[in-house]
Amino acid sequence: MKIIAITQARVGSGRLHAKVLKTINGKSLLQSHIERAGKSTLIQKLIVATTVEPDAIKICDLCDELGVPYYRGSVDNVLDRFYQIGRAEKPDYIVRITSDCPLIDPRVIDAVIEPCVKGGYDYASNTIKPTFPDGIDVEVFSFRALEAAWKEAALPSEREHVTPYIWKNAFHNGGNLFNSYSLELEEDYSSYRLTVDEPKDFELIKILFENLGDAQQWKEYVDFIKSHDELFDINSSIGRNEGYIKSVQNDIKIN
Repeated sequence: MKIIAITQARVGSGRLHAKVLKTINGKSLLQSHIERAGKSTLIQKLIVATTVEPDAIKICDLCDELGVPYYRGSVDNVLDRFYQIGRAEKPDYIVRITSDCPLIDPRVIDAVIEPCVKGGYDYASNTIKPTFPDGIDVEVFSFRALEAAWKEAALPSEREHVTPYIWKNAFHNGGNLFNSYSLELEEDYSSYRLTVDEPKDFELIKILFENLGDAQQWKEYVDFIKSHDELFDINSSIGRNEGYIKSVQNDIKIN
């Protein structure tokens, strides 16, 4: 059983340029992300899927420093980036994470992988019914599902965001192509943001890193925010999945 993780990373971003290369205490957010994801006990290889943008060489240089392999591909067709890596690596399952999540939690990664593999699911995630904080997002899918998406996904949003074709056609969503599993918590923490899309997000992550470091479990960071009410207000007004929503709106304009 071969399980790889692919994390997408790019320099260009309309809301916060080069966000994954921003540093706190001398360490980039991308490095923190890679180090945390690398503590998963079930992932056998982590690959960074970056772009052919000239400035992406900075991401490549960091990967070289950390000894992490990378692939450079299309800026907007992230699905193709994932597929080309998958085709070369020939994994049974792929874990999708994103580099704007510097507090990705390896225990959560493993908690999504394990039932997916044991149950023989095509797709598993902790975002089907969001109960985890934004920024602790993990998706796991079979290479079969990825290949089907690569061949069949037609909308720009389905290719930019990798998995919409899969989860739209999954059993939990009324589809009939892919069986799926949802990891959920008893308590809902989905109103907390531990991701970095905008300057306010970075402001909060900087406070968390400076007070707690970058090696705690996700719940430690949420508990710290809970104990300091003013921290929640820093970025709580930012909506979840704004990038995907914008892409869907562009689909409508194109059609």
